[in-house]
Amino acid sequence: MLALFMAAIEATIVATAMPQIVGKLGGFALYSWVFAAFLLTQTATTVLFGKLSDIYGRKPVMIGGIVIFLCGSLLCGFAWSMPSMIAFRLLQGLGAGSMQPVAITIAGDLYSPRERLKIQGWLSSVWGIAAVAGPIAGAFIVQRFNWAWVFWVNIPIGIITIAGFLMFMHEKVERRTHALDYLGAALFSVAVSALLIALTQSATLGWGEIAALLALFLAAALLFLLQEKRAHEPMIALDLWGNRMVATANASLLLGTMTLIGVTTYLPVYIQGVQGRPAILAGIPLSAMMFAWPLASAVSHSILRRFSMRTTLRFGATLIPIGTAMLLFIRPDTHPAFTGVGPFIMGFGMGLLNITSMVMIQGSVEWSKRGSATASLIFSRTLGNTFGVTALGAVLNLAVVMFASEKAGSLSTAQIHDLLGSIGNILGGGSDLPLRAALDSALRLTFVAMVFFSALSTVFAMMIPVRELDSFPGHAPVKPEPVPGE
Repeated sequence: MLALFMAAIEATIVATAMPQIVGKLGGFALYSWVFAAFLLTQTATTVLFGKLSDIYGRKPVMIGGIVIFLCGSLLCGFAWSMPSMIAFRLLQGLGAGSMQPVAITIAGDLYSPRERLKIQGWLSSVWGIAAVAGPIAGAFIVQRFNWAWVFWVNIPIGIITIAGFLMFMHEKVERRTHALDYLGAALFSVAVSALLIALTQSATLGWGEIAALLALFLAAALLFLLQEKRAHEPMIALDLWGNRMVATANASLLLGTMTLIGVTTYLPVYIQGVQGRPAILAGIPLSAMMFAWPLASAVSHSILRRFSMRTTLRFGATLIPIGTAMLLFIRPDTHPAFTGVGPFIMGFGMGLLNITSMVMIQGSVEWSKRGSATASLIFSRTLGNTFGVTALGAVLNLAVVMFASEKAGSLSTAQIHDLLGSIGNILGGGSDLPLRAALDSALRLTFVAMVFFSALSTVFAMMIPVRELDSFPGHAPVKPEPVPGE
């Protein structure tokens, strides 16, 4: 729960403080990269860490990831520019790649499918606590202290977490020789990085540069698939991902998180940049969404006593586009409380969709594949975050230029760069009304894109071949067995 808390509060405390951080460091054009860099390395390593936990055990993989995460957190606090911040966020995301999938896999090892519903509620409560504490802490820190403490608060939590695993987790894992697919991990990182740059910097790059990046993405993606087919121990088990239940659940979660990352990343920009409200109010929709997700997990056990797994899953999937559509009704004078209604509905729906998918997939594989299967779901969610923050960032950057050009005429590349950079002044309380109006229109177009992604998520959720809880086989003993005192 402590390991998950670090990942959870990372999502809320940094997002709330980022408008002030970008105001200090400058470079609004790189705003989305602060999130995308973290998500990139987290996404690229999630499946690899899941595989490593199946090979070497959960404990060493978890502790190693936490150490890397803490090093990245420490360096982020010393960042002197947006490029340096992005570099240190890459390191931070590398460590985060192990924390969430391995923690959830441990729960899958210890409990039966029906018990996991209750335990997932406990684990998800961490996100509810972070949903309340994160935005408040983030706003308080940037207003009263150095913004670096937004990252440094992870360090004492991480030290306690490592101590807890060293003292209380005991496992015995059979050792054998393995051939890890490092080439596959490298090719995947190259492919996603090329796509990220093409999407995020599309407003400032030439068409030739964008075409070259997309060509690199396609080539690296093709080589990655070929490598996975020939690798002795592939990073991604294509046969596992080819299973219809896994494939459709992963696709639905990917598109759902593409939608939710828009609330985390860009709704605070609207509240502060367009509505002109303080950072603490920008945390309301984040708190609502991050509280609703664990709430759905907590009550899912009770819901499934009355309704089938199929009904629960599809109900949750339908709530996501309903909540997203409510963002289209937000205006510059909308009351702060209303901005949290749509995100709350989105979070509750995603919570039901996620926990039903997780329980079904964990219950359908043995211990030696459970880490990889769990990581595939986390991978899909983090990949959705990565694609979502960059795709929506591209929409926002292009839309700002488009709507600003309507009033200022044709803009050169240098003018576009200056325009995107000046948005940081608005977030800090600037009074550029024409740019504020352009930002309003641009963010509204971003919300429309989020509705589109959420609708696709629901379509794939309806295609999941649902397996009811009572159809799972008996719960096998946990492997590896705990060895007292080891």
